[in-house]
Amino acid sequence: MEEGKKVMLVILALLRVTMAWSVVQPQVPCFFIFGDSLVDNGNNNNILTLARANYRPYGIDFPRAAPGRFTNGHTMVDILAQLLGFRDLIPPHAAAHGAEVLRGLNFASGAAGLREETGNNLGQHYPFYEQVEHFRNTVQLMRRIFRGNTTRLSDHLSKCIYFVGMGSNDYLNNYFMPDMYTTSYQYSPRTYAILLLQDYSRQLTDMYDLGARKVAISGIGQIGCIPYELARNNNRSNNKKTKGTVCNDKINKAINMFNTGLVQMVNRFNSELPDVKFIYINTYESSKDIVANAPSYGFSVIDKGCCGVGRNNGQITCLPLQTPCEDRSSYLFWDAFHPTEAANIVYANKAYNSTSQSDVSPMNIQQLAMA
Repeated sequence: MEEGKKVMLVILALLRVTMAWSVVQPQVPCFFIFGDSLVDNGNNNNILTLARANYRPYGIDFPRAAPGRFTNGHTMVDILAQLLGFRDLIPPHAAAHGAEVLRGLNFASGAAGLREETGNNLGQHYPFYEQVEHFRNTVQLMRRIFRGNTTRLSDHLSKCIYFVGMGSNDYLNNYFMPDMYTTSYQYSPRTYAILLLQDYSRQLTDMYDLGARKVAISGIGQIGCIPYELARNNNRSNNKKTKGTVCNDKINKAINMFNTGLVQMVNRFNSELPDVKFIYINTYESSKDIVANAPSYGFSVIDKGCCGVGRNNGQITCLPLQTPCEDRSSYLFWDAFHPTEAANIVYANKAYNSTSQSDVSPMNIQQLAMA
């Protein structure tokens, strides 16, 4: 067995133990999560949508029944919650009750985007603006729990970590789906990125007005290199070879325009908003590093899903009761779109404690928690 894989298996085992038995005091009082299927933990379970994962083999390595996570085990934010010292996982907004909201909620929704129409091809979901509205309602509930003491409430909210990861679906399930959406006919990639960032900025400003002060913004990864794109990408004239796979360079260039603007937005918030600390998680560069150095991270399969159908197991997501690959820790991708638990552990650790500006800037999440 390769040394990298041994290390990864040890990390997986340790994380599962600490998830169950950790009694470490959390570094922050609460953790709020906004995003799409990469971090959704069950908010889509009971709505009319194709974008849900509350059936096996999803969650096959999760310690409880299929929870609605779009991977085989824990998501990136599950791992981040553990690294931040939370004994229990952050609950989904759809299943939260009473005072447990004080330690945070997960508002993420599979198929969600920055634009309202994004993801409608898959059915119901909660777009980013609606997730922010759910947070607004949660703040009102917390105000009642604090018996109207706005000073205590503001102090509590200012110490929390807010993770936001949006934008992937605005490209996958909108702009680059011209048969169903007109945005690619209406806007150039640069104009579209600007419009998305304007929406993003408005919603993040609303979160700031509601009390968010420590915000981690995750950029979009190399979605031109996910198994879904590799499976459908037949026109090689616009593509670039990457480690034996053919990525859709057109999509990756559009993503880079958005991510560049996202970095500028983070810097602008840090310079203009009082008492705020925004950080940027560079998922794009982190994913490039993982692919380029896959063996050192324990991965031997980087171009196909552990489960799925068709070329690269990337034409659709996992079918109900489908048998996935056996050695899931060696796969970077769980299905056509989503990372495995093993990959989520790597991404979470990079975001939490990396000292490289190519992973996270201007500080990592551990430093953000202490700031």
